[in-house]
Amino acid sequence: MTDLPLLPTAAPGSTPTRVMTIAGSDSGGGAGIQADMRTFALLGLHACVAVTAVTVQNSLGVSGFQEIAPDVVAAQMRCVIDDIGVSAAKTGMLASAPIIDAVVAQCHDSGLGRDAAVPLVVDPVCASMHGDPLLAVEALDTLRTKLIPIATVVTPNLDEVRLITGIDVVDDATQRDAARALHDLGAKWALVKGGHLRSSDHSTDLLYDGNDFHEFEHARIDTGHDHGAGDTLAAAIAAALAHGYPVPDAVTFAKRWVSRGLAAAYPLGTGHGAVNPLWRVSETPSPPGG
Repeated sequence: MTDLPLLPTAAPGSTPTRVMTIAGSDSGGGAGIQADMRTFALLGLHACVAVTAVTVQNSLGVSGFQEIAPDVVAAQMRCVIDDIGVSAAKTGMLASAPIIDAVVAQCHDSGLGRDAAVPLVVDPVCASMHGDPLLAVEALDTLRTKLIPIATVVTPNLDEVRLITGIDVVDDATQRDAARALHDLGAKWALVKGGHLRSSDHSTDLLYDGNDFHEFEHARIDTGHDHGAGDTLAAAIAAALAHGYPVPDAVTFAKRWVSRGLAAAYPLGTGHGAVNPLWRVSETPSPPGG
């Protein structure tokens, strides 16, 4: 059995906690809504989805994508929240300024965001891990001025930090500068992930709420297969927030969850393999007679 405490789960036949991902589809199944839904399911939550884009990608990269009409993205959110309800939501790839505008407007209408009843995790996806653009350049300002200000917690990697704030994180001091800059944009909590700071033998994520810094450190896991790590971390944070965890506790839980997934990552295709949250299944005892 795993030593990672897991989230509460509903009894069979009872409705589980619901959470929504507002993101793009990864045809290779390693990141995007596929990674989010895998994380939610393995943590015992029911995943609802608003698809923002359909990507054409595999383990080698993204060769194209088709955006979903902004009104359709908003309609997916609205119809699910009005009927099923959600206890937390997260965003991923939003692709364009019109989609961001539609998502932000619907968040306001549906009570999602930093000052609303339902927490919102913003994973500000700008490019794939291979460097393929997943957000129009002209949409960066909309991301800064409209989406980040409604985030309960924003979770950029260092490449995204550079695009959003102009700060190149190279050490602890610049990581703190970046966290302050993100908080100044309006996010209630800013989480600056350190996974891309390859010069360190530890991966330190830094969380900031405008007053206090919280550090989350884990030994760097030596793997070339980390596709979907950011999505998985943000999804696990959203899952914990849906259960009422305070943000620092939700990040603690999610950091441990994604670290286990990285340790169990697997090769996929001829390129970059995926984070593996399925380690949880392998550690679950078989039922009697199974």
